[in-house]
Amino acid sequence: MPSIITHAAVPLALWCAADRGRIPPWLLGAGVIAAMLPDADVLAFALHVPYADAFGHRGASHSLLFAGVLAVLATLLAFFGSRRPWSAPLCQPRLASTVQAATFVFVCAASHPLLDALTSGGLGVALAWPWSEHRFFAPWRPIRVSPFAPQFFSARGLATLLSELRWVWLPLAGAVIAWKLIHPAPAAPRDLS
Repeated sequence: MPSIITHAAVPLALWCAADRGRIPPWLLGAGVIAAMLPDADVLAFALHVPYADAFGHRGASHSLLFAGVLAVLATLLAFFGSRRPWSAPLCQPRLASTVQAATFVFVCAASHPLLDALTSGGLGVALAWPWSEHRFFAPWRPIRVSPFAPQFFSARGLATLLSELRWVWLPLAGAVIAWKLIHPAPAAPRDLS
């Protein structure tokens, strides 16, 4: 896996690329949590669940179904967490915000197993769980796999962070800069009075 820190790179890059205010702070927070949450499955090691088990590390929590469940939860939070009264009719902005929340959280959560599939180690990711327990790897795996917590602050951990900087952070930063150059922010309306 990339380090837990690097899984936040995708939601942060999307937030930076979006127009100011397009992704509200609560949605950015939900995206960061969704991008990191699949690694909560490391608790399976403490529970003696085998790594290769469907509920082991990189198993069910690294599936597209899991990303979909998180997207549904974000949709419910966006829809029912609105400050509008319960009796307010469904209106276009409210519907748009729920679709945006679902899409953003799904992309953030799905980025986690996709980044893990690009790493040089582990058993692969169970993207298609529960339909298949096959573990997938990307054909090209340039990102060094991150050591677990005890070895993270070692030469191997530093090599992992440098690998993540090279293959995740810098390309995402370059993509954000390119996006901003191609699609500049809309100009603020001028006061003609």
